[in-house]
Amino acid sequence: MSKIKFTVDGKACIGTPGQTIMEAALANGVYIPALCRYEGLKPAGSCRICTVRVGGRPMAACTQPVSEGMAVENMSQELEDMRKALVEMLFVEGNHMCPTCEKSGNCELQALAYRYQMLVPRFPYQFPARSVEPTGGRLLFEYNRCIQCLRCVRSVKTKDGKAVFGPLGRSEKKKIGMDKELASKLSDKDAREAMDRCPVGALLKKEVGFVIPIGKRKFDKTPIGSDVGKTAS
Repeated sequence: MSKIKFTVDGKACIGTPGQTIMEAALANGVYIPALCRYEGLKPAGSCRICTVRVGGRPMAACTQPVSEGMAVENMSQELEDMRKALVEMLFVEGNHMCPTCEKSGNCELQALAYRYQMLVPRFPYQFPARSVEPTGGRLLFEYNRCIQCLRCVRSVKTKDGKAVFGPLGRSEKKKIGMDKELASKLSDKDAREAMDRCPVGALLKKEVGFVIPIGKRKFDKTPIGSDVGKTAS
């Protein structure tokens, strides 16, 4: 198989045809932050936190294919500040109460906030009026925490391939809808996998709260992205 030579912030990297910038960068031990990407799912490019620059142009690293000679800019001050701003926007546009959230310590949004040392957001809190949907069989949908990454839309399906979740509405009224009848058909394993795939605490398996104690959760001691270089091939 032919190899593609490219660079990320000056670091020489090797990719393969068909890889996205994100996939190729990760394979070379380079971390690019993202919230909508999940291994095995078709890229959506919905969160834009993975935005990089190539030839001065911004593009989503999770959807843009890597090409020969590509010079990718990933960790510039401008890009990092933009990513921090996006994280801040996700916090102020929802109602995120981290200390009481079942996903605290395992939440990717929270971990990115720590990564970017977010203290007080530069944007005003909107405090939207959102509901909790408890009637999805084994799942509870906490709309206050949903960041519309579309992971659930792309991955949570019944055994016959029907999507349990789907986008509803437009603009500021857009939300993720849940088919209650289809959700009720999900097994315990399906519900647990749905909860694990959600980057925040929006999807929760009922009767399973705070199973892992504080101090032993995924990001309690290991910052997000710190393991990428260690697992590079």
